[in-house]
Amino acid sequence: MDAKILKGMLLGLATGDALGVPVEFFSRRRLKADPVKNMRSGGSWEQDAGTWSDDTSLTIAAMESISRRGKIDWQDIMENFLSWYERGDFTATGERFDIGNTTRAAIVRFSRRLLPPTKCGSTDENSNGNGSLMRILPATAYLFGTRGKIGVDELKIIHEFSALTHGHIISQIACGIYSLIAAHLLSGKNISDAFKLGMNDAKNFYGTDAAFKHFSRLCDENFAALPEDEIYGSGYVVEALEAALWCLLNTNDYRTLALKAVNLGEDTDTTAAVAGGLAGIFYGVDAIPVEWLDILKRRDYLEKICDNFAGISC
Repeated sequence: MDAKILKGMLLGLATGDALGVPVEFFSRRRLKADPVKNMRSGGSWEQDAGTWSDDTSLTIAAMESISRRGKIDWQDIMENFLSWYERGDFTATGERFDIGNTTRAAIVRFSRRLLPPTKCGSTDENSNGNGSLMRILPATAYLFGTRGKIGVDELKIIHEFSALTHGHIISQIACGIYSLIAAHLLSGKNISDAFKLGMNDAKNFYGTDAAFKHFSRLCDENFAALPEDEIYGSGYVVEALEAALWCLLNTNDYRTLALKAVNLGEDTDTTAAVAGGLAGIFYGVDAIPVEWLDILKRRDYLEKICDNFAGISC
């Protein structure tokens, strides 16, 4: 896969993440009064402007493993996640400052060496945060780049990739839907068509699964027309997926997309990262505002990750 496409994907994700970090957990009402317009410092985590969080860290931890091993190796990916958790590897500043409870629990299970990697993620229905959705793109890009499609066999791998930290079927389906739409974007489709085709694929793959009912709003042909007050940028994976796709469908450029996602409030960094990864694929790295990229922490490192990944995902 072309390195420039991967840079759009990863820098789109990381930039959205960094925009959202300072206002994570802020309510929509608070952001309506003081909306994010550019990179900020301080805020929820007292970080410098341009600092990205666990969303980007886990994404690049997976990309680094796939690049180095030349394949998806569950054990090696989890070793990278563990080094991030314990030592602050794959971070913007050398320090880990954010982690979801379900992800933490999975990595701790892995560290005890009692379960295989793909059995470490919780299968509890209450453990359907957005922690696997936010880092699924490396698997999507690798599978699409090497196989040219996301079909039944590829979705099984996507589900296993989710199960490293999030093993419930709702999280797995969310990652599958996202990957199907991403694959159509990677194939050159526009956003509207990629969404429609991806959701048609999802209906074919998941339509008989009882858990697919949780994604019924995405199946509604009027989903994009929902008013903003019916979209929630929460940590629940279904709502996170809806929010990211709604922002994608209701904007026409990367800047507007990222700001709309962040200003929904709540889990601001992840909503913007999930939306930003797809927007980066479609609009390209050149569409990300230069003033944001200039502030983004370790941009050269992120681009190097993409260069290495491009060598094996083709």
